[in-house]
Amino acid sequence: MIGRLLDGRYRVGPRIARGGMATVYEATDMRLDRVCALKVMHTGLGDDEDFAGRFVREARSAAKLSHPHVVGVFDQGDDDGTLFLAMEYIPGHTLRDVIRKESPMAPAKALALVEPVLSALAAAHQAGMIHRDVKPENVLIADDGRIKVADFGLARAVSAETQHTATGGVLIGTVSYLSPELVIDGRADARSDVYAAGVLLYEMLTGRKPHEGESPIQVAYKHVHEDVPPPSEEIPTIPAYVDALVARATARDRELRPADARVLLHQVRRVRAALDHGVTDDPELTADLAPSTGASAPDDDIDYVREDAPTIVAPAAAAAVVGHRGAGAPAASDHHEHTSVIGAGLPGDRPSRPARPGGPPGRNDASRPTPPRRSRRGPLLLALVLVLATVAGLVGWHYGVGRYTATPGVINLSQAQAREKVQAAGLSFEVGDRAYSETVTAGSVISTDPGAGEDILEDGTVSAVVSLGPERYAVPTLRGMRVDEAQEAVAEANLVFGDVTQKFNEKVAEGVVLSSDPATGTELKRDAVVDVLVSRGPRPIKVPDFTGKSADEAEKALVDLGFQVAITRENDDTVPEGDVIAQSPDRGTLFRGETVELTASKGPVMVEVPKVQGVGVAEATARMEAAGFEVRTERSDVYVGLEFVVKSDPPQGSMAPEGSTVTLFLV
Repeated sequence: MIGRLLDGRYRVGPRIARGGMATVYEATDMRLDRVCALKVMHTGLGDDEDFAGRFVREARSAAKLSHPHVVGVFDQGDDDGTLFLAMEYIPGHTLRDVIRKESPMAPAKALALVEPVLSALAAAHQAGMIHRDVKPENVLIADDGRIKVADFGLARAVSAETQHTATGGVLIGTVSYLSPELVIDGRADARSDVYAAGVLLYEMLTGRKPHEGESPIQVAYKHVHEDVPPPSEEIPTIPAYVDALVARATARDRELRPADARVLLHQVRRVRAALDHGVTDDPELTADLAPSTGASAPDDDIDYVREDAPTIVAPAAAAAVVGHRGAGAPAASDHHEHTSVIGAGLPGDRPSRPARPGGPPGRNDASRPTPPRRSRRGPLLLALVLVLATVAGLVGWHYGVGRYTATPGVINLSQAQAREKVQAAGLSFEVGDRAYSETVTAGSVISTDPGAGEDILEDGTVSAVVSLGPERYAVPTLRGMRVDEAQEAVAEANLVFGDVTQKFNEKVAEGVVLSSDPATGTELKRDAVVDVLVSRGPRPIKVPDFTGKSADEAEKALVDLGFQVAITRENDDTVPEGDVIAQSPDRGTLFRGETVELTASKGPVMVEVPKVQGVGVAEATARMEAAGFEVRTERSDVYVGLEFVVKSDPPQGSMAPEGSTVTLFLV
C-alpha cells in the first residue's frame, strides 16, 4: 500500500499500526495538503456487499460524532474494492504505552486518564452509538497531552456482521475487555462499553488485567463466571470507594452497572472529588457506588445531581416534595434507601371512620349525622411541610448548584496570568504537573482540572498542567567514544542511534567515533535519529620492492609514501655500491609511519697490492695470496728465464678488491 494513491487523493505513507481488521497508515491528503491517518480494511472484508454497506453507514455516523476526545473522521472511500477511512492524525503514543511504563498508577492519575475516555463514550452513547472495542490501544495520547478515543463506528460495522455468536461464530473485540453478555450471546449495548472502561481502570490501578488465562477461551470464561477482583487486593492503599467504583462498572449483571458512560463519568468525578480532598474512607460513598439490586430508579438521570450533593433526610412528606429530580436532590439510584419514605402519608392524617354495618358510611348508629368539625392541625401540618420542603430545597440548592461556579478558561495563558485570572474568580490555583507541548509555549497552561467552563466548588482549586515547551533533547558529545558507548549515550538522551559510516583516519583508532550528524548540542525531538562517523583506523599502504635499485632513490620514494626508512650498509662483491642488497618488508602493506628497513651495498672490500717487483715468482705469489688475491703469471717481453717479477697488474701499492686476480709479469 505504501506509495499508492487512494481515490486519487490520499498518498499512503509509512505504516503506523496493524490490527485484525485494518491497517493504519500515515497519509497525505493531496487535495488539502494535510497529514491524516488512513485506516485501510484488510483485503476480503470489503468483498461482502452487506458489510461494505454497513461500513459506509457507520463511517457516516462516526463522522457526525464531533467531540474533543474523539478522533475525527474526515472521509470514507472505496478504491476499487479497498475500503478506507481518512481520520485525524494524532502524533504521540497510546494508553497501552503509558500502562506499560507507569502502572500501577495512583488512583487520581488513573481516573484523570479514564475521564476523557468516558467523556468520549458518553457523547457516543448519547448519539446512539456503541464503541464495542474499548481497550488501551484505542486510546491515543497526543504529544501535547490531548486524549482521544479511536475506532468509533468501525467496531459497530464489524460487530453488526457477527452480532450474535450463535450465528456469526466469531466474537468481535479484545477478549480481555469483553463484557459477559458479549461472551454469552454476542449482543452489546452501552453497558458493554462501561464494563470495558471498568476493566481499563482496573488495569491502570494494578498494572495487570483482572482475568488472565492460557487461552482466550479461558479468559472469556472468567468474564462470565468470576467477578473482577477489588484493585486493593493488588494495591492495599487503594480506598474502598475506588474498589466500589470498579465493582460497579464491571458487575457481571449488566443491570447493576451504570446505564451508560455518562453515568459512570459522573461517578468517576465523585470519586475524584473525594481523592482530591484527601478522603481515605467514605462509607456512604462506598455504599452508593457498590453494586446493588435494590436500586429504585435507573441511573439514567444521575448526571443531574451535583458531585458533592449531600444526602438530605427530610420527613416523609418533605421527601415526597423534594424527591423530584431537581438540582441538589440525591439520585434515586445512589440513595435508594430513601425511596421507602416517598410514598408515606402526611403526619396527623386520620384513618377513615368505620361505617356502621348496613348504614351509610361515617354515621353513628345512635344519632343523626353530626356536621364535620374543622381541624386546625391540617393547615398547620401543611404549612410545616411546605416550610420543610422549602428549607430542604434551599439546603439542596446550597450544597448543589449554589456551591459551584464555572472554571475560568486559562489555556495558553502564562502561569502568572492564569493564577491571577483563577484567583480573581475566587478560586485557588496550583501547578499539578508540567508536560512538554509542541503547540503551547513554555510556561503557559496546557490544560486544567476541572476544564474551562466545568463546575467547581466556590473555594475549590484549579490544577493546571504547565508547558515545558517542545520536548527537545541535545545530541550528546560522541566524539572519542567507542561505538557501543555512543549507542548508550544516544539512548540515554532519548534519541535513536542511526547509521554508522566508517572512514580511514591516521590519528584515531579503529572503532572510535569521529563525529555525529546532527552535530553535538543540536536540539532534537524525542526519538530523532543520530548518525555517526566512525574511524576505520589508519589507511594501509602497499609496500613497493626496491631490491637492486639505488638505495637513495628507494629511501626518497618510501618517505613520500609516509614510511620511516632505516638503512644499513655493508660490503658486497656482487651488488654495486649504493644499490639495495635487501629490503624488509619487500611486499604487503604497512600503515603510515611504520618502518621499512633497507640494506645498501658498500661494494667489495679493497686491499693494497703488495710490493713484489724484483722478487722471485714463488715469493711474490705467496705475498699476493696472503693479501687475499688470486695470482696469475705471464712472461714479459724481455723474458730471459730468470723467473723474477718485473711488474704487477694492478700495480703494486694500488688498491684492488679482495679476492680479485693480480697478474705478475716475469723476466
